[in-house]
Amino acid sequence: MFISKLRLVLIILLFPFVSLSADTFKDNLHLAGLANIFVFAADNGVDSDPMPIIPSLGFSAGWQFMNFLRLELTEDIYIQNYELNVKHGYPMACNPENRSALVIGFVTGIQLTGVIPVKDKGIQMRVYGGPAADIRIVLLAAGLNHKDDFSGKIENDAQLQTNAISEYFWNEARWFMPTAGFGMDFPLTDKILLGFDIRAWFPVYKLWAEDNTPAIDGWRFGAGLRITPRKKTGTSQQTSAQD
Repeated sequence: MFISKLRLVLIILLFPFVSLSADTFKDNLHLAGLANIFVFAADNGVDSDPMPIIPSLGFSAGWQFMNFLRLELTEDIYIQNYELNVKHGYPMACNPENRSALVIGFVTGIQLTGVIPVKDKGIQMRVYGGPAADIRIVLLAAGLNHKDDFSGKIENDAQLQTNAISEYFWNEARWFMPTAGFGMDFPLTDKILLGFDIRAWFPVYKLWAEDNTPAIDGWRFGAGLRITPRKKTGTSQQTSAQD
């Protein structure tokens, strides 16, 4: 079941790249490494731990199909512990001591990116937005061996909670989270651009999903750094910025 859902998500997100020729794609491909801090917004009061602020690593691959436009694939990977709010029936991010499940998230996005060079300074600005999916692998947290961790009751059974957490995240398209952001790149050397990004992910599933979560729950925000190799040739804004 999980593999089928994962395959469907990847097909939806990667479809725009299918028709691109290999030569054209390679000549206009822009790669970058990403390092971010994610904020998972939540407001569960005394029922939960503070909202998590966690590191993430990833990459981007942008195909430049017009002078100032790219079709960009981004992948951000994070790891976070979760427990189940049994009272209200939804997962909450938590500290390790309260964990039931370990979630490895692959935040996969396809966005249209506008790149605006700042002439005579070698700087470029980026504005982007598009669909994204949080492809979560939900595992039973390691190190749980006390008899109370597997009592057979949903209130404190880690395996039952893990199953419920996985079902919740994959039901009602809760994996679908469009994103938008802004960034700038600066010439660090002749071969490297060092940039920053500020992003947000929108829990649009709350429009149709039957949730008892607080209004802020599900929103995500990110800020981080981007390292991009500079291209010497090609239809790139980096060439224009170096003029």
